Amino acid sequence: MGVEIALVASKKAGNEVTIYDISVEALQKGRNILQESMDKQAAAGDITQKQKEDILKRISFFEDLASALKGVDLVIEAVPEILELKRRVFSEVDSLAPPQAIIATNSSSIPISRIEDATERPNKVLNVHFYPPIEKRNIVDLMGGAQTSEETFQAAEDWVKDLGCVTLKVKKELVGFCFNRVWHAARLEALKMWDGGFVDFMDIDRAWMIFTGMPMGPFAMMDAIGLDVVFHVHTTYYNEYGDAFYQPPRALKEMVERGELGVKTSKGFYTYPDPVYSRPDFLKP
Repeated sequence: MGVEIALVASKKAGNEVTIYDISVEALQKGRNILQESMDKQAAAGDITQKQKEDILKRISFFEDLASALKGVDLVIEAVPEILELKRRVFSEVDSLAPPQAIIATNSSSIPISRIEDATERPNKVLNVHFYPPIEKRNIVDLMGGAQTSEETFQAAEDWVKDLGCVTLKVKKELVGFCFNRVWHAARLEALKMWDGGFVDFMDIDRAWMIFTGMPMGPFAMMDAIGLDVVFHVHTTYYNEYGDAFYQPPRALKEMVERGELGVKTSKGFYTYPDPVYSRPDFLKP
């Protein structure tokens, strides 16, 4: 998601963007993803060669966080969905970023109010949640915390609109925000049906794809997100409400423990790089 956000910020808004990760391997993977994406768009005629070069030129990669944060106006954290990890990242970013910089989280479920006191600038933090792939699903959840200023929220909203995205503004704090909470409810029901042995997960995906016209169903989308991320998100809801209804299915937990995380490990509900849902006969009678 970090790479996707960087790409759309450079391509759509013409922003200078820096990308930081603690892993050199992850940074190289990010470079490769960006290059491949731009090469494909140029080959398809969606952008010119000059536009491709300009987009990539505006994106820089850093192995040092302090260097990556020099002169920035906005920081977006996109680390795993683990509260304490996010709090540590926010604290470190807060100590290194310029005083005027806004710090946002791309969390899929955690309200910024759980993170804001890890910084010395609680008025300059908020939730800015994107949906991959960003250019096709151009909606963004926006939610402030207990102390987020109107100026901060408006600046974030203006920037999101510059990216060509529709803002989904949450008026009061809510775990899961706007549409992501709706998607969570559908996903949880699908997981419970599968975990209980009521239906085959592929039939749920087939029905979803035929009914909505989308190229992927809930289980394929969970594979794309990462089943570890999905598990952490559902755990956040469970911890928030303490109701067994929200508890992640044990079968999902076991998949994560086996390292079957979806696309990134080549195995999840489907196997990759040639998942059966992408084959022409998947939706045929």
